[in-house]
Amino acid sequence: MLDLLQSSKFIVVIAFVLLWVLERVFPAASDNALRLRHDFRNLTLGAINAGLSALLLASLLVFTAKWTATSQIGLLNKLSVSPLLSTLLAIILLDGWMYCWHRANHVVPFLWRFHRVHHSDLEMDASTAIRFHAGEIVMSGLLRVALIPMLGLSLKHLLLYDALLLPVILFHHSNVNLPERLDRWLRLLITTPALHRVHHSRRMIEANSNYGSIFSFWDRLWRTFQLRSDGSPVDFGVKGLDSESQQTIRGLLQVPFTNASSATTAWTPAAPVPAKSPRLR
Repeated sequence: MLDLLQSSKFIVVIAFVLLWVLERVFPAASDNALRLRHDFRNLTLGAINAGLSALLLASLLVFTAKWTATSQIGLLNKLSVSPLLSTLLAIILLDGWMYCWHRANHVVPFLWRFHRVHHSDLEMDASTAIRFHAGEIVMSGLLRVALIPMLGLSLKHLLLYDALLLPVILFHHSNVNLPERLDRWLRLLITTPALHRVHHSRRMIEANSNYGSIFSFWDRLWRTFQLRSDGSPVDFGVKGLDSESQQTIRGLLQVPFTNASSATTAWTPAAPVPAKSPRLR
């Protein structure tokens, strides 16, 4: 189990470094002169969240997973299936949960107050993938603890899912100019940069779409899949959170407690996508 944990950390570091380099060699958007400052702020938030997770959540997650395995409770422990099938089901169930949680963060005003820290990034790149408010990380972690006995998840399931999840979210947040044909093929299965850039749009009709973390089929299933048919550049950010003071580490930590115009989201579902629409490609 320790080997899996160490391997996942190694994979994440390698993925981030590789994408960071590719963003500078093949950028989707022109590089900003202040990119290093931008990345430092996002990485600092990521470090704060990693520390909080290790301090407040890690032991609780491990204890709950071990107790669940010992007690043999939860859905997966009640199914008579092979370990391989159990693992595949765990990955799908966890990703389905992430879709629901992500969508809830856009629908519930209280949750949006925290989640808008992530969406307020004016320059989307791989570092945006770890730009979250600590409050959202704690809430997400506690809900995952509750999910473990319900689904019968093991520690191996959790570590393996995160080993898949983290590189994928780094990838789909990246500022890499991926060839359209490659992006089109990849998004048949996973969330890609083209999909997730639409999700980070200032237009709420676009921001309320493409919630998938690993797999894109959740958005197809629940009709929240959306692409820009004209391929025009996306304007990133959140209305009311553009000032330099709000983009500092201190400002971002204060965002959930401010009364900016974006404090509540006038949630609008993504426009229905006809079955034969070219946006489904």
